[in-house]
Amino acid sequence: MQDTLPVLYSFRRCPYAMRARLALVISGQACELREVVLKAKPAELLNASAKASVPVLVLPSGKVIAQSLDIMRWALQRNDPAHWLTSNSAQAAQVQALIDGCEKTFKHHLDRYKYPGRYAGVNALDHRAAAAVWLMQLGQQLTPEGWLFGPAASLADMAIAPFVRQFAQTDPLWFGQQDWPALQAWLSRIVSSALFDSIMHKYPAWESGTIGPIFSEFVGVFSATTT
Repeated sequence: MQDTLPVLYSFRRCPYAMRARLALVISGQACELREVVLKAKPAELLNASAKASVPVLVLPSGKVIAQSLDIMRWALQRNDPAHWLTSNSAQAAQVQALIDGCEKTFKHHLDRYKYPGRYAGVNALDHRAAAAVWLMQLGQQLTPEGWLFGPAASLADMAIAPFVRQFAQTDPLWFGQQDWPALQAWLSRIVSSALFDSIMHKYPAWESGTIGPIFSEFVGVFSATTT
């Protein structure tokens, strides 16, 4: 059976890998998980993808899916029990635009806020303030039900939440003091859910020549009532 499963190269704390794992689990798509040490990436990962970063999904056919959003969509197109995808083309475009904003604008400031030493001439607090502007706009996007699009969680919620979590964890006290009750509740609802907990188990680093653990389905459906 193991040979018939996709192989997922992942890193537990990477937000891109988190979003991929969320979609794989909610879809019920089992895979062989290969936890990567980023400072010592295995040759198999480097051979599979020129980008040399996680997540990377290698299908039994040999096809490689090397972008986290593509992994999410691949899994959800196979099985989408929580209806994270939408068939509404206009809404799909809005979802993509919001995710693009997260990756191109918010992530830029998040990296410089969380890791200022990696960038020359960077003031972390300036980037925190810039990221906060984007987060306030994100909060305004939330519906009365507490989700980014409609009455339940969507691809946008799950693709963006891991990055907001990373921002919040940089200075939890400061984040908790902000007047963002709806946004804070949205993030808490996701990261305290059984679904999110199921993707955050710690696994030992994968060693070449061994078989990684089976990363399997989540028993249940993530919904607006999940806590």
